[in-house]
Amino acid sequence: QVQLVESGGGLVQAGGSLRLSCAASGRIFSSYAMGWFRQAPGKERESVAAINRSGGTTYYADSVKGRFTISRDNAKNTVYLQMNSLKPEDTAVYYCAVASRRAYTTRVNEYDYWGQGTQVTVSS
Repeated sequence: QVQLVESGGGLVQAGGSLRLSCAASGRIFSSYAMGWFRQAPGKERESVAAINRSGGTTYYADSVKGRFTISRDNAKNTVYLQMNSLKPEDTAVYYCAVASRRAYTTRVNEYDYWGQGTQVTVSS
C-alpha cells in the first residue's frame, strides 16, 4: 500500500510560480515511476509530467514543456513539480501518482496509487 499527500497548490497570478510536493509513504518509494496529472473542470484527467525511479528520465506534456520541472528525492520519499510562467489554462486540480509495477511509464492506466489532489488556480 502507498499513501500520497500533495501540497503546495494555491492561487497565483499569470506568470508566477508554484512548487508542488508529493510525500509518499508505505512501500519502497525509490522503486516506482511517479507522475503528476491534472484535471480541469469538465475535462478529462491528463498527464503533465512523469519521472523514472532514479530520476534520470523525465516526460513532459507539450503544454508544459519548458515551464514545468519534475524531480524526486528518494531519500525524502518526495516528488516535486516546479511550475514557472504559469498560465490561466494551467488552472486545475493537480494529482501525484505512483506506478507500483513500473520503473517508468507515461500511461495513465498504469498508475495505481493516487493522492487526493491540490488545487492550482492561475488568475489572468
